[in-house]
Amino acid sequence: MRIEDLLRGKGTAVATVTPGTTVTELLAGLAKHNVGAMVVTAEDGGIAGIVSERDVVRRLHDHGSAILDGPVADIMTKLVASCGPEDSVDQLSVLMTERRIRHVPVLVEGRLAGIVSIGDVVKSRMEQLEKSQEQLEAYIAQG
Repeated sequence: MRIEDLLRGKGTAVATVTPGTTVTELLAGLAKHNVGAMVVTAEDGGIAGIVSERDVVRRLHDHGSAILDGPVADIMTKLVASCGPEDSVDQLSVLMTERRIRHVPVLVEGRLAGIVSIGDVVKSRMEQLEKSQEQLEAYIAQG
């Protein structure tokens, strides 16, 4: 299965913030959209970074509640792993495992075209396993 197939089922909407968004505003956005990370968009429409709940928790631990009034740019991950719609879910699984990340933006010609979470990957795997099981049961029933 390819990333484009996965996006076709889940949609291409991506929750985003700008680098100047405060961490408090970020937290409100995460809760509103019920997501664990948001892509930080650059002025040119590209990706400036990504920021997750994990980033917030770690910075809170290191620097205290003062970060809540600061900009997302201060806590975001700047080196963002990404994938393309033509990549396979298997390739993405390897990337997520090796980099220990849970959210990967999908880019088309450098532009944000979607996002895939580890939950999306697991859901895809479960659906594939269910289809395989159904096929095996149908095959056995025919025999």
